[in-house]
Amino acid sequence: MGKRSGKRVPADRCEEVATLYRNRYQGFTARHFHEHLVKDHRFNWGYTWTKAFLRSRGLLARAPRRGAHRRRRERRPLAGMMLHQDGSRHAWLEGLPALDLIVTMDDATSAVFSAFLTEEEGTASTFRGLSETFGEHGLPLSLYTDRGSHDFHTPEAGAEASRTRLTQVGRALERRGIEHIAAYSPEARGRSERLFQTLQDRLPKEFRLTGVATMEAANRFLKEVYLPAHNARFAVPAQEPGSAFVPTARADLAEILCVQEDRQVGNDNCVSFNRLKLQIPESPMRAHFVKARVKVRQYPDGSHAIFHGPLCLGRYDQAGAPTEPRHAA
Repeated sequence: MGKRSGKRVPADRCEEVATLYRNRYQGFTARHFHEHLVKDHRFNWGYTWTKAFLRSRGLLARAPRRGAHRRRRERRPLAGMMLHQDGSRHAWLEGLPALDLIVTMDDATSAVFSAFLTEEEGTASTFRGLSETFGEHGLPLSLYTDRGSHDFHTPEAGAEASRTRLTQVGRALERRGIEHIAAYSPEARGRSERLFQTLQDRLPKEFRLTGVATMEAANRFLKEVYLPAHNARFAVPAQEPGSAFVPTARADLAEILCVQEDRQVGNDNCVSFNRLKLQIPESPMRAHFVKARVKVRQYPDGSHAIFHGPLCLGRYDQAGAPTEPRHAA
């Protein structure tokens, strides 16, 4: 008989692999399962063996044949030249209703800068993802999104997005000189679509494996554990060295990435906003602001502020009660 190969997987380890897959990792892809074998179970044999072994035991079906090849759009050469932001509604957590996962990703590298679960995608979730990304990396040259109503005004279904009537998101991006690019087909969002395929396959299993059961715990896990590992595994180097991100102050972002609406001050020196009465406090600038045109800002935490030009007239909590005013833009 020939000499047994030193690379042969011992029988006891084969049984361990089969038992682990059946009892703990059922439903994982071969690649995802192999990563955990190496990381968590001191497994030294290759991915190809793992896939073939799972198939030989009837634990893993062959993947369906792919459809016709599509040429992928070339990546931007520098990080920060274009970001993608998109949401995916899915049953991310066992036993809970479907939630939206909001992801902000760099086009040049596929690095995910922000990812979190929320009950519903909208203006607030867009601002949250942008704030987390801009605050950490700076301002990008452009942002690529679908044509959801919080991103673009579209006069007719299927028509081009308006470039003159801006949403809150559009206003904020225009104020910082960031180009807002609208997607007009699923194929145009191919990079985001492929990312969500990966996340839908992996994330629910990772949540289940680590016992994550609430949205708050899931968002901590995403930020502290999953995203660093995901980027180490899937992000690629940009074609060119350097970065197109432009540094910015976090304080400036807070005043831009928020809902802002024009109002006229009433005869009682109050501003009505979302069923709240915001009382303007006494000011050394003038006796009152009756009939003045002002801007009301609503921040992601639910607090408010009133601005007259660059002057902050007052700040308020979620219920409209005054807090300490800050007379600065």
